[in-house]
Order: sequence, then C-alpha cells, then structure tokens
Amino acid sequence: KIIMAKRKDLKKVINNICMDLTAEVVAVSLYESKPAEENVLAIINSILKIRQHYIGRISKVEPGIPAKKYFHNLVEEFNSDTLEIIDHIGNLN
Repeated sequence: KIIMAKRKDLKKVINNICMDLTAEVVAVSLYESKPAEENVLAIINSILKIRQHYIGRISKVEPGIPAKKYFHNLVEEFNSDTLEIIDHIGNLN
C-alpha cells in the first residue's frame, strides 16, 4: 500500500510540473517574445509526450530492477528532461 501511495504522489507531481511548464510556455508566447506558433506547439507537444512517457513508466516497473533504484532513475531522467524543456522555453523566439 505504501508503494501505491508513493506512485500516486509521483504521478501528481509529474502532472503538476507538466501543467506549470505548459502554462509558462503560454505565458511566454502571449506576453514576452511572440514566438512562432509552430515553436510554441512543438514545446507543448514535447511536454505532453514527456508527461505521458513518465506517467506510463510509473505504472509499469521494469522487472529485474529494484523498485527504489527504478524510481530514483525515473525521477532523475524526468528532472533532466524538464530542465531541457525549461531551456527551450527560455530560448523561445
């Protein structure tokens, strides 16, 4: 039961971060640099793909890897992908 609660919490965190990133993209596109629409849509699509990928990975732990190590790696990879998205948002023109 404890593992399921942690998975649920991790899903909430990932969803919230992805929603915040999407809101940031919209805010930057409306109020700051007026970037090309296709660039904005590309970043939003990337965020949605990242969300779908990591939420799916939470539900299916790879066999043969201890759960603690698996989720630690998942969080590190998510953080790395999130930082990459943040860089793209910062460079949005």
